[in-house]
Amino acid sequence: MERKFVKLQTEIPGPKSREILERRNKYVPKGISNNCQSFVKKAQGALVEDVDGNHYIDFAGAIGSINVGHSHPSVVSALQEQASQFIHTGFNVMMYESYITLAERLCKLATGDFEKQAAFFNSGAEAVENAVKIARKYTKRQGIVAFSRGFHGRTLMTMTMTSKVKPYKFGFGPFAPEVYKAPYPYVYRRPEGLTEQQYSDMVINQFEQFLVAEVAPETLAAVVMEPVQGEGGFIIPDKAFVKRVRELCSQYGILFIADEIQTGFARTGKYFAIEHFDVIPDIITISKSMGAGVPISGVIGRAEIMNTADIGEIGGTYAGSPLGCRAALTVLDIIESEQLNDRARILGERVIEKMQLLATRFEGIGDVRGLGAMCAMEIVKDRQSKEPDKETVGKIIKAAASRGLMLLSAGIYSNVIRLLMPLTITNEQLEEGLQILEEAIEAVYKNNPALSVGGE
Repeated sequence: MERKFVKLQTEIPGPKSREILERRNKYVPKGISNNCQSFVKKAQGALVEDVDGNHYIDFAGAIGSINVGHSHPSVVSALQEQASQFIHTGFNVMMYESYITLAERLCKLATGDFEKQAAFFNSGAEAVENAVKIARKYTKRQGIVAFSRGFHGRTLMTMTMTSKVKPYKFGFGPFAPEVYKAPYPYVYRRPEGLTEQQYSDMVINQFEQFLVAEVAPETLAAVVMEPVQGEGGFIIPDKAFVKRVRELCSQYGILFIADEIQTGFARTGKYFAIEHFDVIPDIITISKSMGAGVPISGVIGRAEIMNTADIGEIGGTYAGSPLGCRAALTVLDIIESEQLNDRARILGERVIEKMQLLATRFEGIGDVRGLGAMCAMEIVKDRQSKEPDKETVGKIIKAAASRGLMLLSAGIYSNVIRLLMPLTITNEQLEEGLQILEEAIEAVYKNNPALSVGGE
């Protein structure tokens, strides 16, 4: 079909991208992965142009870090103004008001009717790392609980907390001590014969038993939970589970940390995804879409907790940079003025509707799930065994890229296709992207009719 937004001038990758790719392979280590083999020239909103003049629709969103879209004019203007005034002084050398203003706004936005404070850093992993430091300092305990399939970063501590061994942990040990992994609900893969309610009760019981069999709760500083698991496959927990974990944290004096790195800033239809679960965390970690592509992260928490760290014990040379703070303040303005929380819910409804329609056509689509505009479909070899089908996901992503659509996989088996399009995407761009997604799936499954519904 004729495209309005996708324009392909060359094969993907094109000759200029291939030339740069040769240099990349010579001078950049292979350990840094690249989902797309092309090189960007320009990006605006939900559209990306590569150096060969090919135009793509972006459903990857820089791994969820541009909810307000590529190069939003308001963000560009704010950065230009900031750069013309000063680029960096180091907040610990000479302060700047934008840091204070950002902390003030985020503390007011974060859930919880109590005094809060915020500290800023550079990356999501750094935010989680500092949240752990602060929790340990406050509680005078060492133990940290993360969850199976969770992802928290690539530093030593956050890599330890992360579940997926390959590629994130393999060969990089030994890992940080006093980190424990608890069960996290995965409704699609619940034991056969259990209702969703029975499964919820079972996982809650498993967590309660975990605090008896695996670690004494009195030794735990914090439980760190993604309200929706991102790299783990966009897995949404049941509200009763999240509430019970919060109750047990309160009972034993354990801090509840909501890792909102990928879920925050309107992605799920709220500023923070934890708001969907009627739970108030002690600490929230934030990054990704916070800065519209400018590196910045943060930790927001109860004031008495945040104030535990003494002078000089947290921070960093570039932590909460002026450019990052200005970008983040502008992001908050855009979310409000363009009503992106509402937009995320509308986008999510349309994406889920389309995915469910595709699931009626293709047996390989085992599950469709989402919260707001954080949506995914899980690809399996057959719906009975639910065996993960990583190979087909790779083929679909490649087929989509060759047609001008940028996609990402997720899940510990890499068998989930996740959609993280900018929330500023237009309806026309969304529909064209969804059409390409459908065509890519059709192209992959046409050689395997057994995975089409009614196929043999």
